[in-house]
Amino acid sequence: MSTLRKLTWVEGVSFLLLLGVAMPLKYAAGRPGAVKVFGWAHGALFVLLCAALAVETRRRRWPLKRALVVFIAALIPFGPFLFDRRIARYEAESPPVP
Repeated sequence: MSTLRKLTWVEGVSFLLLLGVAMPLKYAAGRPGAVKVFGWAHGALFVLLCAALAVETRRRRWPLKRALVVFIAALIPFGPFLFDRRIARYEAESPPVP
């Protein structure tokens, strides 16, 4: 599994934790600190994902449309998991250019 695909999975999990754990803790249990911690971690992972996507787009000479599909998948809950096969296919179709 490539670095880009690993990052999409980790970022996807962090997004689900933010929505499914931290937000309920903030609003149901009155613990806003959870959103701060999970939000910060998710934000950092999202930035790393965007950087990895930019590197892979350039290395593999992907068209902008292909990069946008991966980017949009990261914005949707469960998106990284639903689009994982497509990302793997994109990577298989275009090996890195030296």
